[in-house]
Amino acid sequence: MVLDAKIPAGPLAEKWSTHKFNLKLVNPANKRKYDIIVVGTGLAGGAAAASLAELGYNVKAFCFQDSPRRAHSIAAQGGINAAKNYRNDGDSVYRLFYDTIKGGDYRAREGNVYRLAEVSVNIIDQCVAQGVPFAREYGGLLDNRSFGGAQVSRTFYARGQTGQQLLLGAYSALNRQINAGKVKMFTRTEMLDVVIVDGKAQGIVTRNLETGKIETHSGHAVLLCTGGYGNVFYLSTNAMGCNVTAAWRAHKRGAFFGNPCYTQIHPTCIPVTGDHQSKLTLMSESLRNDGRVWAPKTVELAQKLRKGELKVTDLKEEDRDYFLERKYPSFGNLVPRDVASRNGKEMVDEGRGVGSTGVAVFLDFADAIKRLGEDAVRAKYGNLFDMYYQITNEDPYKQPMRIYPAVHYTMGGLWVDYNLMTNVDGLYALGEANFSDHGANRLGASALMQGLADGYFVIPYTVGDYLAKIGPKPVDTKHPAFEQTKKEVEERIKKLLALRGSKTVDEYHRELGHIMWEYCGMARNEEGLKKAKGLIQNLRADFWKNAIVLGENEELNQSLEKAGRVADFLELGELMVDDALMRKESCGGHFRIESQTPEGEALRDDEHFAFVSAWEYKGDNQPEELHKEELVFENVHLTQRSYK
Repeated sequence: MVLDAKIPAGPLAEKWSTHKFNLKLVNPANKRKYDIIVVGTGLAGGAAAASLAELGYNVKAFCFQDSPRRAHSIAAQGGINAAKNYRNDGDSVYRLFYDTIKGGDYRAREGNVYRLAEVSVNIIDQCVAQGVPFAREYGGLLDNRSFGGAQVSRTFYARGQTGQQLLLGAYSALNRQINAGKVKMFTRTEMLDVVIVDGKAQGIVTRNLETGKIETHSGHAVLLCTGGYGNVFYLSTNAMGCNVTAAWRAHKRGAFFGNPCYTQIHPTCIPVTGDHQSKLTLMSESLRNDGRVWAPKTVELAQKLRKGELKVTDLKEEDRDYFLERKYPSFGNLVPRDVASRNGKEMVDEGRGVGSTGVAVFLDFADAIKRLGEDAVRAKYGNLFDMYYQITNEDPYKQPMRIYPAVHYTMGGLWVDYNLMTNVDGLYALGEANFSDHGANRLGASALMQGLADGYFVIPYTVGDYLAKIGPKPVDTKHPAFEQTKKEVEERIKKLLALRGSKTVDEYHRELGHIMWEYCGMARNEEGLKKAKGLIQNLRADFWKNAIVLGENEELNQSLEKAGRVADFLELGELMVDDALMRKESCGGHFRIESQTPEGEALRDDEHFAFVSAWEYKGDNQPEELHKEELVFENVHLTQRSYK
């Protein structure tokens, strides 16, 4: 099967403008005849629902939280990129495009990435108009700071709460449309399947999380804006509710899954302290603007620190190895996340890790406090420092933070074309739920950019093209596919509730996470991946025999919710391993130990692997079929990525 990405022809800078002109339009008076389903109301979903309703479409929006304000987008801390060049430091749309392509290790489409850079400038204007309180300089102009993988300052921010403030902006726009009657909001409602009618997505099946009621909803198009699948690792920076279920059920209905092995490990997270933890906490990448990452120069010094024989503040400057500054003088502490993470792991593997577990390195602000003053540092990062203190009982103003990489984001997701449509007609994926813009590694502050670009500035154009082609004829909710899909959902719930074994769902989830982190985490090899595949298959089989799921469907039942999500993770995990096994190269966050440069950097194989892997579901416990979308580079020369 040939995957058609529908990338428009013509010069790179004109592709999106030309494409918008060529898209079919829906008459304003006809928009009210169309129903659109939006699943997920974070930045991508909230922006899409508000924008489409503003255009005149009838929107049904769904989230499993009690309010759209609780979407995980709220957790983003550091900022959002845009090529405004307010600092006059050499930034441009093309530079943002190039940095993103390079940051993703040349495994993303040129057309999609350039469009993202192009519309980034509009996002800031949109959000300012909504009242998002971006940080400003003394004269009142919007402030910028630097993030990894760039040598310019293009990141707009609202202290350490950028995601929250952007989400409140989208939420206010969404609420306006709810009040106008153009958006019907369904909270505490989880999507459990997609209804496919004659090859087109025309509805979803949901479960009310408070009553257990199973319902079907119809629409002319279905937009999945449900985030990433980082919780397949159990411990991640994601909220515990984040899951892959909506995307995975769409996958099992025919939507291809793109690049599932591309996962991002964030270098600055509070380290794991024990088995009692259910999630990890991110320390924003913005801290690397002023914080310096280091480890003791020798194993002996690290051992003394771990045993408490030596205080970190007593360690002499010449005994500290600022390893990122040493290895990457051009970018220093602001190298991309995959590079910083691998180097942190390298320090720990050498025995130079710190903290009681020895699985951490330092992020030190002593120089910044000396240079700027504590008040200036507090103004920039105060809420992040407070968060660190509350969790660790250590004062980062007085001693370095301890950090270590943790799972944070997934670059893989449902395969989509330039219009954000999956290979299933009428089924779209936006934001982190799709694979499209970040290649094998996302640069910091680009997730918020992509989610809002997709929701505010891409989908309002592209969905209209599809709707104009199918026409406004009402969806036939009496079609047998609706009842059949609902019945299959009910049968799956009964199967889960029939599990009366001895192991909790959380135990299975933790075991899966350990397998994924150990063998499909920061470093991967063929032997480990093959072992992981067998372990996951055995764990999945055991889940369906020995898991215990308490309660009934017709009630608030978090045991049932978790069971359905973990069952999906147990299937996804094997596909991630298959994808990592197939891709016998290193690129970005996918690091195969067998494929590295003499300096230990990721070594790509452009001759054999310059493609998007798109996997087709072929049935339960059956190998998935690989389809390839070849990546064409007309504007960027493929080179070995270097940040030295």
